[in-house]
Amino acid sequence: MQQNDESALSPIEQEIRASFVARKRLFIGLITGTSILVCVILVLLWVVPYVGLRELHPVVPWLWGALVAVAIGLIAWSSLAMVLNILFKRPILFSKRLRGLTIKLFLPVMTLVGRAVGLSKEKIRSSFIKVNNELVLSEGKRYAPEKVLLLMPHCLQNSMCKYRLTYNVENCKRCGMCPIAGLLELRDRYGVHLTVATGGTIARRIVVQTRPKVIIAVACERDLASGIQDTYPLPVYGVLNERPHGPCLDTQVSLQRTEWALRRFVHEEALPSEHVFPHTEPELDVRGDTSSAPHAGGAR
Repeated sequence: MQQNDESALSPIEQEIRASFVARKRLFIGLITGTSILVCVILVLLWVVPYVGLRELHPVVPWLWGALVAVAIGLIAWSSLAMVLNILFKRPILFSKRLRGLTIKLFLPVMTLVGRAVGLSKEKIRSSFIKVNNELVLSEGKRYAPEKVLLLMPHCLQNSMCKYRLTYNVENCKRCGMCPIAGLLELRDRYGVHLTVATGGTIARRIVVQTRPKVIIAVACERDLASGIQDTYPLPVYGVLNERPHGPCLDTQVSLQRTEWALRRFVHEEALPSEHVFPHTEPELDVRGDTSSAPHAGGAR
Protein backbone atom coordinates (compact mmCIF):
# COMPACT_ATOMS: atom_id res chain seq x y z
CA MET A 1 0.00 0.00 0.00
CA GLN A 2 2.93 2.32 0.73
CA GLN A 3 4.32 1.88 -2.79
CA ASN A 4 0.93 2.58 -4.36
CA ASP A 5 0.61 5.77 -2.30
CA GLU A 6 4.06 6.92 -3.36
CA SER A 7 3.44 6.27 -7.07
CA ALA A 8 0.25 8.36 -6.94
CA LEU A 9 2.15 11.42 -5.71
CA SER A 10 3.58 14.13 -7.92
CA PRO A 11 7.39 14.29 -8.25
CA ILE A 12 7.65 17.32 -5.96
CA GLU A 13 5.52 15.59 -3.29
CA GLN A 14 7.79 12.54 -3.48
CA GLU A 15 10.82 14.82 -3.16
CA ILE A 16 9.34 16.51 -0.08
CA ARG A 17 8.61 13.16 1.56
CA ALA A 18 12.11 11.93 0.76
CA SER A 19 13.61 14.96 2.54
CA PHE A 20 12.59 13.47 5.89
CA VAL A 21 15.01 10.89 7.26
CA ALA A 22 12.28 8.89 9.02
CA ARG A 23 9.14 7.22 7.71
CA LYS A 24 5.61 7.46 9.05
CA ARG A 25 5.83 3.87 10.28
CA LEU A 26 8.34 5.03 12.91
CA PHE A 27 5.80 7.50 14.28
CA ILE A 28 3.03 4.88 14.17
CA GLY A 29 5.21 2.40 16.05
CA LEU A 30 6.24 4.98 18.65
CA ILE A 31 2.74 6.31 19.26
CA THR A 32 1.40 2.75 19.61
CA GLY A 33 4.17 1.69 21.97
CA THR A 34 3.86 4.90 23.99
CA SER A 35 0.10 4.44 24.34
CA ILE A 36 0.53 0.87 25.58
CA LEU A 37 3.16 2.01 28.07
CA VAL A 38 0.97 4.83 29.39
CA CYS A 39 -2.00 2.44 29.71
CA VAL A 40 0.12 -0.04 31.67
CA ILE A 41 1.22 2.74 34.01
CA LEU A 42 -2.40 3.77 34.52
CA VAL A 43 -3.37 0.19 35.37
CA LEU A 44 -0.58 0.06 37.93
CA LEU A 45 -1.79 3.33 39.39
CA TRP A 46 -5.10 1.62 40.03
CA VAL A 47 -3.82 -1.78 41.22
CA VAL A 48 -1.13 -0.58 43.62
CA PRO A 49 -3.26 1.70 45.83
CA TYR A 50 -6.33 -0.57 45.55
CA VAL A 51 -5.91 -2.04 49.05
CA GLY A 52 -5.32 1.35 50.68
CA LEU A 53 -8.30 2.96 48.93
CA ARG A 54 -10.59 0.16 50.07
CA GLU A 55 -9.95 1.16 53.67
CA LEU A 56 -11.48 4.59 52.98
CA HIS A 57 -14.70 3.22 51.51
CA PRO A 58 -15.56 0.08 49.50
CA VAL A 59 -16.71 2.20 46.56
CA VAL A 60 -13.58 4.38 46.32
CA PRO A 61 -11.41 1.78 44.53
CA TRP A 62 -14.10 1.35 41.87
CA LEU A 63 -14.44 5.09 41.36
CA TRP A 64 -10.70 5.35 40.95
CA GLY A 65 -10.79 2.36 38.62
CA ALA A 66 -13.49 4.02 36.51
CA LEU A 67 -11.34 7.14 36.13
CA VAL A 68 -8.35 5.02 35.09
CA ALA A 69 -10.53 3.11 32.60
CA VAL A 70 -11.77 6.35 31.06
CA ALA A 71 -8.19 7.61 30.74
CA ILE A 72 -7.10 4.34 29.10
CA GLY A 73 -10.06 4.53 26.72
CA LEU A 74 -9.21 8.10 25.71
CA ILE A 75 -5.57 7.20 25.06
CA ALA A 76 -6.47 4.10 23.07
CA TRP A 77 -9.09 6.01 21.06
CA SER A 78 -6.76 8.92 20.32
CA SER A 79 -3.93 6.59 19.25
CA LEU A 80 -6.19 4.53 16.98
CA ALA A 81 -7.76 7.65 15.46
CA MET A 82 -4.34 9.17 14.84
CA VAL A 83 -2.99 6.02 13.18
CA LEU A 84 -6.10 5.74 10.97
CA ASN A 85 -5.80 9.41 10.02
CA ILE A 86 -2.19 8.84 9.01
CA LEU A 87 -3.02 5.73 6.98
CA PHE A 88 -6.14 7.04 5.22
CA LYS A 89 -5.02 10.72 4.99
CA ARG A 90 -8.33 12.09 6.26
CA PRO A 91 -9.82 12.80 9.71
CA ILE A 92 -11.30 9.65 11.27
CA LEU A 93 -12.93 9.25 14.70
CA PHE A 94 -12.61 13.01 15.34
CA SER A 95 -8.83 12.75 14.93
CA LYS A 96 -8.75 16.38 13.76
CA ARG A 97 -9.22 17.41 17.38
CA LEU A 98 -6.47 15.07 18.56
CA ARG A 99 -3.52 16.80 16.86
CA GLY A 100 -3.02 18.80 20.03
CA LEU A 101 -2.86 15.66 22.18
CA THR A 102 -0.18 14.28 19.89
CA ILE A 103 1.77 17.53 19.93
CA LYS A 104 1.51 18.30 23.64
CA LEU A 105 1.53 14.83 25.22
CA PHE A 106 2.72 12.10 22.90
CA LEU A 107 5.78 13.79 21.36
CA PRO A 108 7.68 14.32 24.65
CA VAL A 109 6.83 10.79 25.85
CA MET A 110 7.60 9.29 22.44
CA THR A 111 11.00 10.99 22.48
CA LEU A 112 11.80 9.32 25.82
CA VAL A 113 10.56 5.93 24.60
CA GLY A 114 12.46 6.28 21.32
CA ARG A 115 15.68 7.22 23.08
CA ALA A 116 15.24 4.22 25.38
CA VAL A 117 15.21 1.88 22.37
CA GLY A 118 18.13 3.60 20.67
CA LEU A 119 16.42 5.95 18.22
CA SER A 120 17.94 9.38 17.63
CA LYS A 121 16.01 12.54 18.46
CA GLU A 122 16.44 13.68 14.86
CA LYS A 123 14.63 10.61 13.50
CA ILE A 124 11.81 10.93 16.02
CA ARG A 125 11.35 14.63 15.30
CA SER A 126 11.54 14.07 11.55
CA SER A 127 8.84 11.40 11.73
CA PHE A 128 6.69 13.69 13.88
CA ILE A 129 7.03 16.62 11.45
CA LYS A 130 6.19 14.39 8.51
CA VAL A 131 3.03 13.13 10.22
CA ASN A 132 2.11 16.65 11.38
CA ASN A 133 2.37 17.88 7.78
CA GLU A 134 0.03 15.16 6.55
CA LEU A 135 -2.45 15.90 9.33
CA VAL A 136 -2.43 19.60 8.39
CA LEU A 137 -2.83 18.76 4.70
CA SER A 138 -5.65 16.30 5.43
CA GLU A 139 -7.78 19.17 6.73
CA GLY A 140 -7.91 20.44 3.14
CA LYS A 141 -8.19 24.11 4.10
CA ARG A 142 -7.13 27.07 1.96
CA TYR A 143 -6.59 30.62 3.12
CA ALA A 144 -6.46 34.18 1.85
CA PRO A 145 -2.85 35.12 0.97
CA GLU A 146 -2.65 37.71 3.75
CA LYS A 147 -3.42 34.94 6.27
CA VAL A 148 -0.44 32.81 5.19
CA LEU A 149 2.93 33.35 6.87
CA LEU A 150 6.28 32.18 5.48
CA LEU A 151 8.47 31.95 8.59
CA MET A 152 12.17 31.60 7.84
CA PRO A 153 15.25 31.06 10.04
CA HIS A 154 17.98 33.69 9.95
CA CYS A 155 20.55 31.03 9.00
CA LEU A 156 19.19 31.10 5.43
CA GLN A 157 20.80 34.52 5.05
CA ASN A 158 24.34 34.49 3.70
CA SER A 159 26.70 34.72 6.67
CA MET A 160 28.79 37.38 4.89
CA CYS A 161 25.78 39.64 4.30
CA LYS A 162 25.96 42.97 6.16
CA TYR A 163 22.22 43.68 6.08
CA ARG A 164 19.98 42.76 8.99
CA LEU A 165 16.78 41.03 7.91
CA THR A 166 15.35 39.86 11.24
CA TYR A 167 13.03 42.81 11.75
CA ASN A 168 12.72 44.00 8.17
CA VAL A 169 13.14 41.54 5.31
CA GLU A 170 12.89 44.48 2.90
CA ASN A 171 16.54 45.23 3.76
CA CYS A 172 17.46 42.36 1.46
CA LYS A 173 19.13 43.61 -1.75
CA ARG A 174 18.10 40.46 -3.66
CA CYS A 175 21.64 39.72 -4.78
CA GLY A 176 20.83 36.02 -5.13
CA MET A 177 23.61 34.82 -2.81
CA CYS A 178 21.07 33.13 -0.54
CA PRO A 179 17.47 31.83 -0.81
CA ILE A 180 15.97 35.02 0.67
CA ALA A 181 15.79 36.67 -2.78
CA GLY A 182 13.76 33.75 -4.14
CA LEU A 183 11.51 33.74 -1.09
CA LEU A 184 10.84 37.46 -1.59
CA GLU A 185 9.83 36.70 -5.16
CA LEU A 186 7.40 34.06 -3.88
CA ARG A 187 6.02 36.54 -1.36
CA ASP A 188 5.49 39.18 -4.03
CA ARG A 189 3.80 36.82 -6.47
CA TYR A 190 1.53 35.10 -3.93
CA GLY A 191 0.83 38.08 -1.66
CA VAL A 192 1.70 36.27 1.57
CA HIS A 193 3.71 37.44 4.58
CA LEU A 194 7.44 36.66 4.78
CA THR A 195 9.49 37.11 7.94
CA VAL A 196 12.89 36.03 9.24
CA ALA A 197 13.33 35.03 12.89
CA THR A 198 16.46 34.37 14.95
CA GLY A 199 14.76 32.14 17.50
CA GLY A 200 11.58 30.96 19.17
CA THR A 201 10.89 34.15 21.11
CA ILE A 202 11.00 36.38 18.04
CA ALA A 203 9.07 33.80 16.02
CA ARG A 204 6.25 33.82 18.58
CA ARG A 205 6.21 37.63 18.54
CA ILE A 206 5.95 37.60 14.74
CA VAL A 207 3.02 35.17 14.90
CA VAL A 208 1.22 37.42 17.39
CA GLN A 209 1.81 40.49 15.23
CA THR A 210 0.85 39.00 11.86
CA ARG A 211 -2.00 36.79 13.17
CA PRO A 212 -1.83 34.21 10.35
CA LYS A 213 -4.23 31.30 9.85
CA VAL A 214 -1.47 28.94 8.71
CA ILE A 215 2.33 28.98 8.87
CA ILE A 216 4.76 27.50 6.37
CA ALA A 217 7.93 27.24 8.41
CA VAL A 218 11.47 26.39 7.32
CA ALA A 219 13.92 25.11 9.92
CA CYS A 220 15.83 22.07 11.15
CA GLU A 221 14.09 19.13 12.82
CA ARG A 222 14.61 20.46 16.35
CA ASP A 223 13.30 23.97 15.68
CA LEU A 224 10.37 22.76 13.57
CA ALA A 225 9.24 20.27 16.22
CA SER A 226 9.43 22.87 19.00
CA GLY A 227 7.76 25.50 16.81
CA ILE A 228 4.85 23.21 16.00
CA GLN A 229 4.38 22.64 19.73
CA ASP A 230 4.64 26.33 20.62
CA THR A 231 2.13 27.58 18.05
CA TYR A 232 -0.58 24.93 18.49
CA PRO A 233 -3.52 25.11 17.66
CA LEU A 234 -2.29 27.20 14.72
CA PRO A 235 -1.48 24.77 11.87
CA VAL A 236 2.18 24.68 10.86
CA TYR A 237 3.48 23.01 7.71
CA GLY A 238 7.18 22.27 8.10
CA VAL A 239 9.79 22.36 5.34
CA LEU A 240 13.22 21.06 6.32
CA ASN A 241 16.18 23.23 5.49
CA GLU A 242 19.36 21.86 3.96
CA ARG A 243 22.64 22.22 5.84
CA PRO A 244 25.58 21.81 3.46
CA HIS A 245 27.87 23.75 5.84
CA GLY A 246 26.52 22.28 9.06
CA PRO A 247 23.80 23.59 11.37
CA CYS A 248 22.93 27.28 11.55
CA LEU A 249 25.36 28.42 8.84
CA ASP A 250 24.43 29.36 5.26
CA THR A 251 21.57 26.87 5.14
CA GLN A 252 19.44 26.37 2.06
CA VAL A 253 15.79 25.61 1.27
CA SER A 254 14.16 24.26 -1.86
CA LEU A 255 12.16 27.09 -3.40
CA GLN A 256 10.17 24.53 -5.39
CA ARG A 257 9.07 22.72 -2.22
CA THR A 258 8.19 26.00 -0.55
CA GLU A 259 6.13 27.10 -3.55
CA TRP A 260 4.38 23.70 -3.63
CA ALA A 261 3.32 24.24 -0.01
CA LEU A 262 2.09 27.74 -0.85
CA ARG A 263 -0.06 26.40 -3.67
CA ARG A 264 -1.61 23.88 -1.29
CA PHE A 265 -2.71 26.49 1.25
CA VAL A 266 -3.48 29.69 -0.69
CA HIS A 267 -7.00 30.12 -2.12
CA GLU A 268 -7.07 28.83 -5.67
CA GLU A 269 -8.44 32.05 -7.10
CA ALA A 270 -5.43 33.92 -5.67
CA LEU A 271 -2.82 31.58 -7.18
CA PRO A 272 -0.63 32.80 -10.06
CA SER A 273 -1.37 30.96 -13.30
CA GLU A 274 2.23 29.73 -13.52
CA HIS A 275 4.79 28.57 -10.98
CA VAL A 276 7.50 31.02 -10.05
CA PHE A 277 9.99 28.16 -9.68
CA PRO A 278 8.81 25.27 -11.89
CA HIS A 279 9.76 21.85 -10.60
CA THR A 280 11.91 19.66 -12.81
CA GLU A 281 11.48 15.96 -12.09
CA PRO A 282 14.84 14.55 -10.93
CA GLU A 283 16.39 11.72 -12.85
CA LEU A 284 16.56 8.64 -10.65
CA ASP A 285 19.37 6.12 -10.87
CA VAL A 286 18.83 2.44 -10.10
CA ARG A 287 19.15 3.10 -6.36
CA GLY A 288 16.58 5.93 -6.40
CA ASP A 289 19.20 8.64 -5.89
CA THR A 290 17.89 12.16 -6.51
CA SER A 291 21.29 13.80 -6.91
CA SER A 292 20.09 15.71 -9.97
CA ALA A 293 17.16 17.30 -8.11
CA PRO A 294 16.86 21.10 -8.30
CA HIS A 295 19.29 22.84 -5.97
CA ALA A 296 17.88 24.67 -2.99
CA GLY A 297 19.94 27.77 -3.77
CA GLY A 298 18.90 31.36 -4.19
CA ALA A 299 16.76 33.13 -6.73
CA ARG A 300 16.93 32.32 -10.37
